[in-house]
Amino acid sequence: MIIQVTRPRAAGAGLPAERFLQHKGLLLLAAGGAVAEAGLLTLLAPAARPLAPQATALPVLAAYHDLRWLFADSQSWPLFAGTLTLVLLVRATVDAVLLRLAWPLGSRPPALSRAFWSCLALTAVAWLLLSPAVTLTFGVAVLPFSWPFLAALPIMGGIAIALSHGGAHAAWWRRLPPLRCVLWLLASAVVLSVAAAVIAHLDTVAALAVAGGTGLLNARAWYGIAVTAARLHPRAHESAPGRLLFRLPVAPLAGLMVLALVVGVARLMFTGTIQLPAGGSAVVASAAATAGGDGAGSAGGTGAPGPATAGAVLVAGGWGSSCCDAADGLRAALPGVTVRQFSYAGLDAQGRPVPSGPPADDLPLAELGDLMAIQLERLHDLTRRPVDVVAESEGTLGVYAMLDRHPGLPVGSIVLLSPIVDPGQLSYPPARDGPSVPEDALNELNELVGGISPYGPSGAQALLSSVAESGARYFSAVTGPGGRPARVLAVIPLADALTLPVCGLPASVLVIPAFHGGLLGDGSVLPKVSAFLAGHPATGQNGGELRDAADVISSAATAWRMPVARPTCPG
Repeated sequence: MIIQVTRPRAAGAGLPAERFLQHKGLLLLAAGGAVAEAGLLTLLAPAARPLAPQATALPVLAAYHDLRWLFADSQSWPLFAGTLTLVLLVRATVDAVLLRLAWPLGSRPPALSRAFWSCLALTAVAWLLLSPAVTLTFGVAVLPFSWPFLAALPIMGGIAIALSHGGAHAAWWRRLPPLRCVLWLLASAVVLSVAAAVIAHLDTVAALAVAGGTGLLNARAWYGIAVTAARLHPRAHESAPGRLLFRLPVAPLAGLMVLALVVGVARLMFTGTIQLPAGGSAVVASAAATAGGDGAGSAGGTGAPGPATAGAVLVAGGWGSSCCDAADGLRAALPGVTVRQFSYAGLDAQGRPVPSGPPADDLPLAELGDLMAIQLERLHDLTRRPVDVVAESEGTLGVYAMLDRHPGLPVGSIVLLSPIVDPGQLSYPPARDGPSVPEDALNELNELVGGISPYGPSGAQALLSSVAESGARYFSAVTGPGGRPARVLAVIPLADALTLPVCGLPASVLVIPAFHGGLLGDGSVLPKVSAFLAGHPATGQNGGELRDAADVISSAATAWRMPVARPTCPG
């Protein structure tokens, strides 16, 4: 008698990937869920429709999607906890069902209860690690500029990579992700970005179709990680060190290291240990020595009215600027023009700008606008000419508040460098029974950033609160129909396209390859500013490539920004 001995085939070995289309339940749920959310958002929050395909994305991407919606609603902590628990249960159930439906045919899928608890643990860990990134993203919706968003992206991306196998693999928290899972996650992120960029420009029917198609691609990604999980052999750890190491939560620790690394790099950048390359050569202010320390130019330093001059310019620096040498480059580029820098600390008894440093920048918008109006009128009295305004970053917020609160000021042309566009998309009012969750989270983040930066532990609390309260009103009053000054030039760094609303850029907008801030000393920008102030038109100075790139970037970035109810394009 011949006894044939066969080796049991490893679970999941040789699974054919071409059977994906046989998973009709997976296809229906992944595509149907994305279409359902897109349809609901069309009715309730049209501008948030680009986020819809993420409803059935891979677990960690879907967790980031859900957490942003939780932060978008200002709730008290008790209500937030109840809503969070409900969303956690729903998300774990949806992910567990998607995983079971995606499991390759011919291989035994994990029990539904086991898949549920694994997906629930993944979502909870992802929310905990991603909460700083979501808080940064919420802050960008309040005060839109690119630096916080540029910090949020590597946090989100690194944590998502570390948890890319979460929920699907057995004991996923005790291993780093397989390369295939990382590749599927990166491919999904690219697909979701492209889908968001397309949906942002489509009507309802076409947007629903794209959402459904993206849902089918989500299903393919689910199947990819399910096949990888089914093929993965359990690791044997015979040695005592191996058994100890396998018990450690390696994946969450890797995500935590990503968070610590980003915070450490931010600290090194604040202290100057790491410096980004300059966007252009700074203009040496050869006329600074003869212009006077207060920036009064040819008007003299006494503050008394003098003879009429060729023109007057008030220069307002951004956050972290100091008074009063930030206007030296522009003063050198505009000989014969009275150029004075705005001081966040106000004027002294002689009407001269008070020297100030970064701590003076944290002002409520209303106070900032009033202070700017006083200094503009003082410069007008000094020169007896309309005053042009050149403002950068936070200074542009002061311009919005000044023009709204003080109509009829003798303002000539306005140049906005690194402008804050569409501030106050979201606010964080206190909840009925206490502070809201976004308010507390943003306060904690503000203190953390202030603590590791040179600006002090208070950070920008007064500015943030006032922007959340009235920033949108000031911006719309100035940029809406009938509110825009006669001549405006806006110079937008390409990096800030990450935070721009999905609107066509007006002809008076120049896009340059740069990061936010620092344009007052950029040798490639000052000639454009001085030419505009001399009367030349703003159009015709900008190539179409960067404008097209800015449109693409702003559209794709909507996939990872906070959801907002409706678009707020300037009039």
